[in-house]
Order: sequence, then C-alpha cells, then structure tokens
Amino acid sequence: MPSAEPGAEAGAGEGGGRAERRRLARKVRRRRRTRRVGELPLLVAVALCIALVLKTFLVQAFFIPSGSMEQTIRIGDRVLVDKLTPWFGSKVERGQVVVFKDPGGWLRGEAARPAQDPAGVKQVKQVLTFIGLLPSADEQDLIKRVIGVGGDTVKCCDGRGRVTVNGTPLDEPYVSPGNVPSEILFEVLVPAGRIFVMGDHRADSADSRYHLDEAFEGTIDEKGVVGRAVVIAWPFDHWRKLEQPETFLSVPDPARRARRRVAGGRRRGVPFA
Repeated sequence: MPSAEPGAEAGAGEGGGRAERRRLARKVRRRRRTRRVGELPLLVAVALCIALVLKTFLVQAFFIPSGSMEQTIRIGDRVLVDKLTPWFGSKVERGQVVVFKDPGGWLRGEAARPAQDPAGVKQVKQVLTFIGLLPSADEQDLIKRVIGVGGDTVKCCDGRGRVTVNGTPLDEPYVSPGNVPSEILFEVLVPAGRIFVMGDHRADSADSRYHLDEAFEGTIDEKGVVGRAVVIAWPFDHWRKLEQPETFLSVPDPARRARRRVAGGRRRGVPFA
C-alpha cells in the first residue's frame, strides 16, 4: 500500500495547528468581550460615585435663575462653587460671591423658577443633577456678594453716595450700569459669625437691605453658606473667574470693641438723593 507523501503530512499538521490557534484566539476574544461587558456596570457605578463625591464635597454647578447679580452673572449662567475650602476652616471674605441657603423667605423676592420640563426629560435631569453632572435649576439657594463680615459696620451712604465698610468707601465697578450703590439708607453692625450681602444689580436684588427689620438686621449665618462661586462655566462666551475686587483689600479690620450705631442712622426705604 503506497505511503502518504511526507510533505502532505506536514501540510496537514501545519493546517491543523493554524486552525487550533485561530480557535483559541477567538475564545480569548470572546472572554475579553464578556469581561468588558461585565465590568461596565462597575465602572459606571464608580464614575457616578466619584461625581457624587465631587458634588458633595468639592465643586458643584449652580444655575442662575434671576438677574440680581447682573452684569457680573447673568440669567441662565452656570457657575461652579467651591465647597472644599470651608471644610478646612476657610472663612468667608469681603467681596467674595457666595451661594447660601435661603435664610427664610428671601426667594420670594427673586425671579420665578424656569418652566417645568416635559415628563421623562425632567426625570433624566433630576438624576444628572443629583450626581452633579447638571446644575440644579430649583435649589433653594441664593447667590450674592459679601459686603461685610462679622464685626464690620456697613453703611449707606457717604457724601458721594458710596457704600462704606468700617468707614472706608467702596469703589464698585461691578455694580450694574445705571444703578446707584444703594437707594436704601442703612447702617448695620454685622454680628460675629454672620455676613451682610448685596447683589450687583442693586435695583433688582432682594438682599440684606430688604431684611433690615428682621432678626440680625438682614445678615445671614456663615453656616448657611454652601460655598464660594469661583467661575462662570457656561455659556462659554461668558466664561470668567469670579475674583475678590481690589476695593475690599483696603477695608480695615473692625475695632475690637463694639461700636454703637448713631441714633437714627439706619432708615429703611428712603431713596438716596
């Protein structure tokens, strides 16, 4: 019986080896795809946890629904708020723009909230907002500029119509064009641990000046501050850092002993002439 050709046997063996290698390669690829699919939920969960931690402790985006901070911050802008530094004992400083919880009834003086989204879209936005991937449009928070901190005497106005802090007049180029520093005359000694705030759009901001007859004369507790607004992140053409104006650097620290306010120095609702 004739024997098989040696070359034919070698070719058959080589062909079988290639087929086996291809089979093993396909098996490895299938295992890798299965592993990647199985890891995807874990990766998504980790990413969501990181986003939630960032929102809770580091940085959070906020939607601006009103014009109380124009022209510095406009309606519809999104700002990023630093929530980390307060954890390390950083104190609120004069001139900073801060986001704070509604002390009670302040939001009634602000603009109405945006119209509700359709069903489905609203739920998706709520999830993305919860994890910090979208700014919230219905937080019970406000955004204003800090004018005075604990111990400061904030007054309106001097002979040239300027707001003063501890007797030092403020140069306020950030005030909305056409607005005077304040149409309401006041003088407030800010209690320790509290801040006096005003919007940059002085004619359209229901700030500390509109709560002078309430407890603590319109000042808010520092514990209610969510964080400092550091940048306008959106829209991109309005991107800018929110820095402390130089005028506040010239304000001296208040005297250690409390100073009595001048009798009749605080009047509410009197236009400045």
